[in-house]
Amino acid sequence: MDEFLVAPDPADPRLTARLAGVDQDGQAIETSVVMERPLTLFLNGQEIVTMMTIGDYPDYLAVGYLLNQNMLRPDDEIAGIDYDEEIETVVVRTARKTNYEKKLGKKTLTSGCAQGTVFGDVMEKFETVALDPDAVLRTSWLYALTKKINTTHSLYLAAGAIHGCVLCEEDRPLIYMEDVGRHNAIDKIAGYMFLNGIGPERKIFYTTGRLTSEMIIKTVQMRIPVLISRSGFTAWGVDLARRADLTLVGRARGKRFIALAGEHRIVYDADQATVEEESPKIRRKASMEEEENAA
Repeated sequence: MDEFLVAPDPADPRLTARLAGVDQDGQAIETSVVMERPLTLFLNGQEIVTMMTIGDYPDYLAVGYLLNQNMLRPDDEIAGIDYDEEIETVVVRTARKTNYEKKLGKKTLTSGCAQGTVFGDVMEKFETVALDPDAVLRTSWLYALTKKINTTHSLYLAAGAIHGCVLCEEDRPLIYMEDVGRHNAIDKIAGYMFLNGIGPERKIFYTTGRLTSEMIIKTVQMRIPVLISRSGFTAWGVDLARRADLTLVGRARGKRFIALAGEHRIVYDADQATVEEESPKIRRKASMEEEENAA
């Protein structure tokens, strides 16, 4: 596969707005901010949830959300996806009749920013998934991926206040999605994989967000054996990763990283003397544009 089958488009005028304000010295400034809008999801005739999202790729977000909530099955035939931008609604239609009234009654609010939600038993599929024990993560791939992803022009660099998730294979980033919540970004990738017939074999998942229970559960449900983040861990997230034998790598910045689960997949093949430390522009959660203007 080529790199970046899907990449962020910070030039899309629908995704950011320029707003005026003042800085710490009282000087007038103008800065980019990320747009946020509701999207109500229906599965056939049943309303499922209203999500807050930046609004790109509503079809992938809808399908991925339903997959990760176990409301769509891997063998389901999607008869159609109808998106109405004016009324902020997306409808996924399947050949199989569905009714999730009972499942919708059991709701868990997750630790995800932009308020993630999990319906039903969050562990109903988790315990049955077997991840590929022969998958590997070469440190040379890890360093190459973090550099490529962190230096790719994105909404994160243009405006901040957003999370990114990237599906990768070896040292190649393939699908890069962003959203106000990391759960939305991962659902978009799940939807893209389902609709385009991309399997989890030999894949690596990267996220800018924390390695929480929600991120581990969704990654395992997608059968991806390796999860990497530039951020840190939660104890329950680590426990779940160990139970699933998911390779869990956090605080991946420059030459540094920490693995707390699935360490047996890591192959230490990189020469650290050739690895660059992370740029200050990436380390700070600030806009590249603002830093350049301040320079």
